Amino acid sequence: MRIAFAGTPQAAAPTLEALVAAGHDVVAVLTREDAPVGRKRVLTPSPVAARAEELGLHVVRANRVTDEATAELLDRGFDLGVVVAYGGILRSPLLDTPRHGWINLHFSQLPRWRGAAPVQRAIMAGDAASGIAVFQLEAGLDTGPTFVNRSVDIGTHETAGELLERLAELGAPDVVTTVAEIEAGTAEATPQTGHATTAAKLTVRDGLVDWHGSAAEIDALVRGVTPEPGAASERDGQRFKLLRGAVAETTHAAGSPGDVSERKGRILVATGEGSYELLEVQPAGKKPMSAADWWRGQRGAAVRLG
Repeated sequence: MRIAFAGTPQAAAPTLEALVAAGHDVVAVLTREDAPVGRKRVLTPSPVAARAEELGLHVVRANRVTDEATAELLDRGFDLGVVVAYGGILRSPLLDTPRHGWINLHFSQLPRWRGAAPVQRAIMAGDAASGIAVFQLEAGLDTGPTFVNRSVDIGTHETAGELLERLAELGAPDVVTTVAEIEAGTAEATPQTGHATTAAKLTVRDGLVDWHGSAAEIDALVRGVTPEPGAASERDGQRFKLLRGAVAETTHAAGSPGDVSERKGRILVATGEGSYELLEVQPAGKKPMSAADWWRGQRGAAVRLG
């Protein structure tokens, strides 16, 4: 079929590649505009834009689907639209014009975690599983009937970035299969049932650790906001990034929530319940380093986070 694709981050690239590999004619790729990246703020294409250009596809850059962007897409003439994490809202007439409408690959088992950050919110909430859904896009927020809606277990130590990468690879074949079924006229969509939850977009504040929570809750938060927006605490009034850690199952920290100590070579933070082990950190103005290396630099000084 003739397909328009909409996506922006790296997690969308596997589906774009799979559609091309399956022989579909991807007539246009809608993605967000080039954005400044890194300390030098170099203007950089989105991962999807870069991959689309490598594949020789027509790219439309737009942070909002303006009348101009809509006209450019519709002029390409396509039968079906496919969305994977574009980062903007599709509205009529773009949503309604293709004869098969638009389908969306979403990284949760719907209706749980509708919205912008389903993978992150699932981990932060302590869910045992995330999921993959391919659904018919409609005006509501991730409310359309599903062609695919399945559960995927979350690894015990898996971060949001790692899980998202895995789901992106697992979901791409589901999209290709759904497209084939739509083309053959055999696709069946099932209305969503069950309690819906919303996965709001994350901010920097979502990554701030409250050491009065349990070690398990803190571990879930750190994994859920890694790599973006990142987990952090405060040390002497400055941001102290927590890049990697784990619940300390057998060795316990001394002191009140936020107090840091060393026990048997492990760097531990006391929490409201249990202890959290620091594995990799980034103090303000420093490069990422192992927690053990950072601790040696403290030279026995009392350290408190938060």
